[in-house]
This record gives sequence, structure tokens and C-alpha cells, in this order.
Amino acid sequence: MAKEDLLTQARGIAPGIVALRRAIHAEPELGLITPRTRDKVRAALADLPLDWREGPSTTGLVATLKGGAGASGSERRQVLLRGDMDALPMPEETGLAFASTVPGAMHACGHDAHTAMLAGAARLLCARRESLGGDVQFMFQPGEEGHHGARFMLDDGLIDPLPHAAFALHVMPNAPHGLVAGREGALLAAADQIEIAIEGRGGHASMPHDTLDPVPVAAEIVMALQAMVTRRFNAHDPVIVTISKIEAGSAHNVIPDRAVLTGTMRTLSPDHRGELQIAVNRLAEGIAAAHGLRAEVTIREGFPVTICDGRAVLFGEQVARELWGPAAFHRLPDPIMGAEDFAYVLNKVPGAMFFLGVAHEGDDWQHCCGIHSTRMMVDEGVLPGGAALLAALGERFLARGFPAA
Repeated sequence: MAKEDLLTQARGIAPGIVALRRAIHAEPELGLITPRTRDKVRAALADLPLDWREGPSTTGLVATLKGGAGASGSERRQVLLRGDMDALPMPEETGLAFASTVPGAMHACGHDAHTAMLAGAARLLCARRESLGGDVQFMFQPGEEGHHGARFMLDDGLIDPLPHAAFALHVMPNAPHGLVAGREGALLAAADQIEIAIEGRGGHASMPHDTLDPVPVAAEIVMALQAMVTRRFNAHDPVIVTISKIEAGSAHNVIPDRAVLTGTMRTLSPDHRGELQIAVNRLAEGIAAAHGLRAEVTIREGFPVTICDGRAVLFGEQVARELWGPAAFHRLPDPIMGAEDFAYVLNKVPGAMFFLGVAHEGDDWQHCCGIHSTRMMVDEGVLPGGAALLAALGERFLARGFPAA
């Protein structure tokens, strides 16, 4: 299919893509159970020749399109395209006519746009069904925002058999309009949540010698964590430890019994991830013990490192440039320390995630409100192009596979 045909047809279904995005945006849902969003997707694609699967753990959907061409049996190519559906627990301050109607919930990470673009790609590829050289799985996934939705959908057997390649797009308000970006290897970090509870003995603030004050111990641990990161870990394999919340005390003249530190740990390699967990435990427990107190460290493992296959990134670069020209793709020099649960899919299937710039054309994209902002905006004019890119990735992988290494 010529690039102009694909882009022209994507622009032709733009009203449907935008309408779906706005409907999802107005009624955001959190976590693994997003029934209203699921029903909107099913309704938008009800007329298409798709086989639908759902699992017991989430309201996630996998819609399979059986192509009319290509090999049969184990030689038949399969490709997965993914869009996430859940929102964030935060208020919206965009002033949009279709702003969130659900208090304390907002699509501030662009998942409404991801779902709408994937639905658009499904419509584009269904129109090419007879010429597709294999099958496409469209993965509509809830629970990306810390709820491990991709892992649950894999465990439920919804992605069975595993495809030969997997691709996803993530919108970026702080990237030039329509630019596609990616990189080989680690794209996004592993993210683990940390809680350090320091147990002391409280008392009157005027008599600290009669207490075991957890507050200065907590402060010492916070600063020691930063020194540990810079002195224990190679800077070329980044590690981040951020303590973002400190809870202690009830009054100005009362030393509390307990202080609790909460934060995040980000790593780009399994080795550093494991080493960091051991080092944090040793540091917190040791500092507390040196002052006669006790520290208990709890680490809740989050998403693994998002690792993109080099062949998949090269393939995505070629497809983006075929669609829009040589300037359409940018190779990121460094990973981003955010996290993504598409990592679970990429741990099992070669593939890649790409970023798509959705700043309004002509805006100062470097100073736009970023993802997870209460004022994050998406230029909806980019969405048909995103749907075309997803469709092209699927269609062309089925036709020719990955480029030779």
C-alpha cells in the first residue's frame, strides 16, 4: 500500500479517531477494571471482522485480525500492536470542552490517544485484510499506571500464541509535532517503590535525650542514599533513588515514635536493580542501628526495564521515514528514567516502543506541559498519523519481517 494511500485513508477516519479519544478522555477509569473504556472500544470497532478475547483478571481486550495472505501453520507471521486504556488518579485543569467528568481522574499520560490510535489502526488494517501476510493482535490494555496490566493479560493467556513482533506508541507533549523517536536497548527504566519505616521512641521535644528520635535518623538516611548512588554505582549504568514523601510527627513539641520515608528506585539493568535493593536495605538498617533505632525496608517491585530490540527499532525507523520522509525519526541518545509495563511484552517478544510528538505545531514544545501534568494537552491532528504508523508497522512486518541485522 502506497504511503499516500495509507496516510490519506487515516486522515479520512480522523473524525472517528478523535471522537473516540474525546469520549474516553471525558470518562477516565483507573486500574485494571475499565469497563466503560472497554465498551467504547468494542462499540467503535463492532463492524469489523475481529475475533475478541477477554480474561478474568482485567477488562483488557485482544482483538485478532486474520489476514487473507501469507504462509500457514507455524510459518505464519503474527504481530501485536498495543494501546493502554487507564487514566491517572489526579484532577484535570485543561479547560477542554471534553475534560474529565470524573473527579480525581484524568487521562494525563495520553492513554486515551493511544487507544484511539490503535482503534484507528485496526480499522485501517481491516480494510487491507485480504492482502495482509499474517495476523494482527490488537492489545487494548488497562492497568498500565502501576497496576501491571500487561503482565496480567499475559498470565491470562490472552496473547497466545506469542507474536513474532510487538509495537506500541506513547505520545509525548514535550516533543516536536509528529516526530517519532526511539532507541535500541534500554528505552525506559525499571521502577520499584520503596518504603523505609524508622522505629524509635517518642517523647517531649524538650527532652530528646530521653527519646530515640526517628526524625534526624530519617534525614540522615535520605542524604546517605544520595551519596550511596553516586559512590556505589557506575554512572554509565544509571541508578536513581528519590525519596518523595516523609511522614512523621503530630505536633511541634512532640518527638514521634516513627518516621516513614517513601520513594522510587529506577535502574536500567537487572544487575543494578538487584544490587540497589540489597544496598538500600543495608544502608537504612545500619544507620538506624548506629543510633539505637530500627529500620524496616519494604520494596515493592514495579515494571522491569523496557528493552527495545535493535531490529525492531531499525524497522520502525524505516517505516516512519517511508511515511513522512528522512526527518520523521529521531534516535534517542539516552534512555528515559520513566517506566512502562509494555516491558512485560518486550521481555517475551522482540519489538519496540516509539514516542510520538504531540505538541501543537509551532508551539515551544520544550516548555509544554508534560505527561502527568494536570494541564497536559494533545494535538489531535497528530492522531491519524499515529494510527497510520501503527498500521504500517503491522502491515509491513507481516509482509517482510525485520530487516537483516
